Amino acid sequence: MRKIQYYITKFQKLRRDPKKGGAPHKPILLLSIIEQVEQGFITENKIFITPELIESFKNNWSDLVTTDHDLRFALPFYHLKGDGFWKLIPNKGYEEAIKLKGSMRSLRNLDLAVEYAHFVSELFTFLIQEEKREALKAILLDTYFPTTKWKYSNNRYPNSIENIEDEILEENPINYQTKYKLLQLEEDKFTRSAVFKRLVPKVYKYTCCISELQVSSISNISMIDACHIRQFSETQDDTIKNGFVLCPNLHRAFDRGLIAISDDYKVLVSNKFEENNKSIYNIKQFEGKKILLPHERKYYPAIENFRWHRKEKYLK
Repeated sequence: MRKIQYYITKFQKLRRDPKKGGAPHKPILLLSIIEQVEQGFITENKIFITPELIESFKNNWSDLVTTDHDLRFALPFYHLKGDGFWKLIPNKGYEEAIKLKGSMRSLRNLDLAVEYAHFVSELFTFLIQEEKREALKAILLDTYFPTTKWKYSNNRYPNSIENIEDEILEENPINYQTKYKLLQLEEDKFTRSAVFKRLVPKVYKYTCCISELQVSSISNISMIDACHIRQFSETQDDTIKNGFVLCPNLHRAFDRGLIAISDDYKVLVSNKFEENNKSIYNIKQFEGKKILLPHERKYYPAIENFRWHRKEKYLK
């Protein structure tokens, strides 16, 4: 097993683009991961692309970086694998795509292709030990941010996540859309999408509102989807009233217009398709069933959104 000094040296000699005094992306990512370990968001050697990690990255960038590099989260998350202690685990079916480094500049593409990343096991062992973690943090700050390291704080929580949750739950859709259109960073847009996907299932108690499928898991796996009623690409509406939750097969059926929801929140099933009615998974069994709704009425999906879906998507 290598000693901590080996990784201190590795952290001092990160492979970086030398332009503009050296790219700060990798040390910012490593500092942000350390911060997430300290705050308890990362508890095992699986580093997922989460809103909290992205917000830590943005906060640390704002405090520490003085050069005019572009803030890009995807770049270091992908390219850190070149430093010998970081490995990317691809999502199933993306084993070849993950090798196309040009496409991994996009955070959306990176998230599609990568399930999570991990450190070599002995380095992660050091990161969860306070004394060794502090040594690694200090070397990053001293080496790459000697003039701004005084601004760094390891005792903060990115309350912007809580603000986004409040906006999704409480914001008027028009106001939300206006704010969204002003966003410039891909990271900001990605974070809002990720918070929507995580928050809406929570409001519905992680239960498909039609089939009532509910699967609880301690890992980063979900068996139900947060669904937009009206297409987000057209509306930029991530508010709770434009969302509800379905298991994947019913999500696809809804998006393709095979099912819809009535003004009294009951399932409508199109007669424009055929299926095996003997299957326990058949869709037509849900016709006329009232969907499960959130505990608080103010979080109910908007009837006008379901009306739009019936007019524009439903196969009558």
